[in-house]
Amino acid sequence: MRFTKSLIATLREDPKEAESKSHRILLRGGFIKQLASGIHTYLPLGWCILMKISTIIREELDRIGGQELLLPAISPKEIWEASGRWQDYGDDMFRFKDRKERDYCLCPTHEEIVTDIARTKIRSYRDMPQIWYQIQTKFRDEPRPRFGVIRSRQFIMKDSYTLDVDEKGLDKSFNLHREAYTRIFKRCGLKFEIVDASGGLMGTGESKEFMARVESGEDIIVACSSCDYRANLEAAQGIGQVTSFENGKITEVHTPGKKTVDEVSAFLNILPSNLVKTIFYTAPNNKHIIILLRGDYEINEATIHNKFGFSYQPATADEINKVFGAEPGYIGPQGIKGVDVYADDILKDCTGMITGANHNNYHIKGLNIKRDVKVSEFLNLRTVKPGDTCTRCEGKLELYSGLELGHIFKLGTKYTEKLGATFLDENGKKKPIVMGSYGIGLERIMACACEQKGDDNGAVWPISIAPFDIYLVVLNPSEKEITDAATQSAQALTEAGFSVIVDDRDVTAGIKFNDSDLLGIPIRVTCGPKGLKKNTFDIYMRETKEIFEVERTEIVAKCIEIKEHLYRRIND
Repeated sequence: MRFTKSLIATLREDPKEAESKSHRILLRGGFIKQLASGIHTYLPLGWCILMKISTIIREELDRIGGQELLLPAISPKEIWEASGRWQDYGDDMFRFKDRKERDYCLCPTHEEIVTDIARTKIRSYRDMPQIWYQIQTKFRDEPRPRFGVIRSRQFIMKDSYTLDVDEKGLDKSFNLHREAYTRIFKRCGLKFEIVDASGGLMGTGESKEFMARVESGEDIIVACSSCDYRANLEAAQGIGQVTSFENGKITEVHTPGKKTVDEVSAFLNILPSNLVKTIFYTAPNNKHIIILLRGDYEINEATIHNKFGFSYQPATADEINKVFGAEPGYIGPQGIKGVDVYADDILKDCTGMITGANHNNYHIKGLNIKRDVKVSEFLNLRTVKPGDTCTRCEGKLELYSGLELGHIFKLGTKYTEKLGATFLDENGKKKPIVMGSYGIGLERIMACACEQKGDDNGAVWPISIAPFDIYLVVLNPSEKEITDAATQSAQALTEAGFSVIVDDRDVTAGIKFNDSDLLGIPIRVTCGPKGLKKNTFDIYMRETKEIFEVERTEIVAKCIEIKEHLYRRIND
């Protein structure tokens, strides 16, 4: 490939819209072009990287017996209603009507569609196990697309699905995917961790995420300082320090205009841990619950949804006023009837607490949870924070920014029971198929490589997913002798199995070297007048910045040596 004939347009300056290192590199290097918020065009260099990632994924999924298919990107409302997720997905799902006013959606995932195939194609236990996978475009109406391709509204995902006769078979399929994912991310040159995760909308069975530590990660990895406990923030469990304050009678205190934890604690000169936050959740058909949480913690929304369902959402200010007779920030659980109260378990023995008084500009102090509140159940409802104690040992929990690369779920029979996907076992008894679901975000692999390996000059692509193996710089391309030497070398390298881009532009050497660093091609070969006089080329390794002066006849051999070295680094 010649640069002058390619669709590559690098930028000299960082784009204003770049939110992270990977976003900056991908825009500046001409790997992607943004069309709208969360919607990107993948230009040839970016698409080449995604194709290499796809090849690695296909090889590893085929290795464990996967069969590739392609599922539709749109689906009718009815199948999502049958599973219960037409409503549960909420505003994240793109919905539309066709010309006959029938409801459809752009698929955010494909569990329902796969289950529909299974209920018509799987008849007997002899038909299983099965592994089906696809690499497909997905759509989610993200409220705030972020970090370029890391959280987009349109994205490419590998999703696979396993079908088994029982939980034992699912365990095997789950472990096969865990091993395959480990190989995939290693082959892509990434550093990652396997962490406990929440099933969320997919299901409540065992779930693991493959997470990479990156500065601009949108997720949080919770890690114990003393043992191997790892979890994402939604699934993490920790032991918080129990606090209690002087017990006494409930009294009102005037807190004019003070609504938030920070405002109230500063005004009353108390610690946030002395406060109880009252959070009101509503669901259709006038179903309500009250959640109590200590002031120094945040609510774990995943726990709320897993326990009570995705239909429960934080109430609006009007709904709060109607039930409590006060604005948000001034509400409390005392005296409220007909609504179940659930409290975080760290509040169980708390006394002398402060919460809203249920009328504006006032709080109460002296709240004794056991004495003053009828709690339906104490649950772990809080999001862990740094310094909480590990549930497995006495180590302290630490929090790091992370990027989710892949997620594996045990779905069990959640979808097959609802959609009627059954089989006959060896005794002729009808049973629901046991399923698993497994996803990988292709763009996230590309972004993670930029985040983990990129530097101030640009990308540093692992050799396994780089758009080209070699960037051949031609200095003084107007001189025929130099051009001929470069052409011969490019041909020899191509015949040896390398993918080569030849920078034949009539621009300065500085621009070419800067662009080679920006594009992150692993090996740079420079053909110029000084070297040609000595019959040598310079070879530069992007990752280590090493430079080798090599005899012209040894170019291919040296590049093979470097390429093998780079692959060994990935495998090690």
